[in-house]
Amino acid sequence: MKLYILNTGYLETDKNNVVACSTIGTYSQPQVTNKWIKLPVMAFLIDTGDGYILYDTGSNPEAMNGYWPKNLQEVYPLYQKEEERLENQLALVGVKPEDIKTVVVSHMHLDHAGNLHLFPHADVYVPKADFLNAQAQVHLNPDPTTHGGYVKGDMDVSVKQYHLIDSDFELVPGVDVVNLPGHTPGLLGLVVHMENSTFILPQDAVYTSEIYGPPAKMSGLLYDSLAHFQSVQKVHDLEEKYNGKVIFAHDYEFFQTLKTAPHYYD
Repeated sequence: MKLYILNTGYLETDKNNVVACSTIGTYSQPQVTNKWIKLPVMAFLIDTGDGYILYDTGSNPEAMNGYWPKNLQEVYPLYQKEEERLENQLALVGVKPEDIKTVVVSHMHLDHAGNLHLFPHADVYVPKADFLNAQAQVHLNPDPTTHGGYVKGDMDVSVKQYHLIDSDFELVPGVDVVNLPGHTPGLLGLVVHMENSTFILPQDAVYTSEIYGPPAKMSGLLYDSLAHFQSVQKVHDLEEKYNGKVIFAHDYEFFQTLKTAPHYYD
């Protein structure tokens, strides 16, 4: 089994959107300077030997050309080179979108579900609670600026079959799907058991090493703060159980230490 980390560009945002209350005024220092940071956007390709599994799809490449509403372009601008488009990252390892029959989406936010349109032939596994919430958000209110991190275009994609997941299970031998809600109503992480190591991919359940702790911290965008801390603890438990390596979702400094495609982990 091989695990490829696909570099699909990066977002920028105020650090308070990542680590809650990271920059706040105090009595003695009421005026503070915010921190504007980079957030890598990763997708993951798993070559099981019997087929490919794609975990997350990155951002739609037309995000900054009107595909995202203006408010999201302002708060989370996307920077993506041509070679960082998902299909070009896959091409680095000789894979085409049509070669991938199984896609797992951690949650339906704009930087994770943005390229589902490339996989109309695939079985797509999504967190049930978040999928239903996202569909309600984008279809019950015509104002796209009220949809939070969801983009209507991402929700209106037809695939072979959506599978709505609300429990942990083994997807294929060596790849476990684990539920990690909190950031969104539902969120799917992966535990990938390689020959020489285990990787834990929690995506936005654990934005950064600072969030992970200890002590764990709240992220700046949360649906359920109690569930968030329970999910962070679940990732700690999985790390201890398997002596695993946690891949933080949006930690730019940590990202610099990773091997990216065409290199891989096995």
